[in-house]
Amino acid sequence: MKNLNEVLKAEIIEFRENGHKFLNKEINVAQFKAISGGMGVYAHRGGQEFMIRLKTPSGRATKEDLAKIYEWANRYGLEWVHPTTREAVQLHGLKIDDVCDIMEEAIDYGIYTRGSGGNYPRNVAISPLSGVQKGEIFDVTPYAEAVNKYIMERVNTYKLPRKIKTAMATNSMDEPHCTATDIGFLAVKENGENFFKIYLAGGLGRNSKLSIEYDELVKAEDAVYYFEALKRLFVAEGDYSNKNKARIRYIVERMGEEEFLKCYKKHLAEVFEDEGENLKIDVKENEITKVGSKTDVKDNRLVEQKQEGLYSVYFHPFGGKLKMVDFKDIIDATKDMEAVDFRFTMEEGMYIRNLNGKEAEEILELTKGRGGELKVMQSTSCIGVPICQLGIGNSQGLLMSIIEKLSNENIDKDLLPKIHISGCGNSCGVHEIGQIGFAGKTKRVNDEVRKCFELHIGGDYKIDNSKLGEIYGDMLEEEIPNFIYDLYVALEKENAEFESWYKQNKEEFKNIADKYLV
Repeated sequence: MKNLNEVLKAEIIEFRENGHKFLNKEINVAQFKAISGGMGVYAHRGGQEFMIRLKTPSGRATKEDLAKIYEWANRYGLEWVHPTTREAVQLHGLKIDDVCDIMEEAIDYGIYTRGSGGNYPRNVAISPLSGVQKGEIFDVTPYAEAVNKYIMERVNTYKLPRKIKTAMATNSMDEPHCTATDIGFLAVKENGENFFKIYLAGGLGRNSKLSIEYDELVKAEDAVYYFEALKRLFVAEGDYSNKNKARIRYIVERMGEEEFLKCYKKHLAEVFEDEGENLKIDVKENEITKVGSKTDVKDNRLVEQKQEGLYSVYFHPFGGKLKMVDFKDIIDATKDMEAVDFRFTMEEGMYIRNLNGKEAEEILELTKGRGGELKVMQSTSCIGVPICQLGIGNSQGLLMSIIEKLSNENIDKDLLPKIHISGCGNSCGVHEIGQIGFAGKTKRVNDEVRKCFELHIGGDYKIDNSKLGEIYGDMLEEEIPNFIYDLYVALEKENAEFESWYKQNKEEFKNIADKYLV
């Protein structure tokens, strides 16, 4: 992509100039955001510091990639980096020239930021254990790689109404959220061949909608055609005049499902006609030949891979803030381990993969106590106030208050689910499809405007059970840790995990929640 790299570097020169115009108040916040989003950069609240989003394609990172990201973060004195809810990595608290310098260096290295924000197709999300997971239908990684490459080769040409999100899942657990995204690909086998079941036009945020199912299986090698068809439909039918209606799900709302699918098939036929065999994916299997060894350790962060004697270890930094000291220790511990790679998740964590038994034990011990061990301690929060321009609630603060409360109460049973927290209704924390979700808002309580969070209960993203959670009402931010602890006490009495307990005890749950609703 030599010529593209030259184009992208030329864009950085102009972007740097616009960044300084923003700092000098020659352009306003909205004008700068329209420029910066497509570069993968956003201003912090206050407009003096900036965030840059590094595309780790589908969350994939090598040891060399991690070392390079650490090098950039360390150079500018950052205390943490942020694995995102779209399998990328964000660096926060940078100056505009720092951001531009990193962008240039990243292009030379082979990591891109272009198109990781704004009105562009985003990072293709995949199941983070794809390629190593027991029970997976097939490894979707090479197909995601092909779609990512296709997008990146055209990244400076897109003129979309808004973003497109793509997901690829290896099985019905659907960790990348195929049923709640613009286009989702679910791995399916038929007569020994790789196919995808496709889901279209879902999305979270304002007016969240689950996806509609395409009415036939498609050959996995044709995935790029199906992405391109949706892109063309979006360009032709999307709302360029009203940003609040400029997502694909609103096209379905306007057309109806039957007409939408008919329109999609029309664009699909045109793509096949225009492109012939050009977009077929030629899959090369990534064979892992490392010799494994068994471990007898039992830990809920330890995953036995389908490759005999190999393991993955999950590490979830609290709040998705990977401290530099922990980052460096992981890099140092794995640098001489054969075939080890990393996958960032949709929940702000990371898998350290292809470890033999002894190595897995070492990584478990190294990361113990540095991140979440129980599910609730592995909860997800967007970056929120005071960093985010759009944030209403302090989502990170709420999560840490919950963790502190539960830690102080010495809870030791893994009964609470992961909690999903968004600082506003935009759903960066995917609160609508979590078993417990919160979205920040303000509300007048006793004639005083207070910071609250809206409670969502019972959401799910698994293929056979995907649904949006029920909105229960609003809680004061400072009371939510007490509510979560009261819920834990009720679960502990019956030694039951939340998901099954809730189905049988909705009235008791309502009684607990009602004490805190305002």
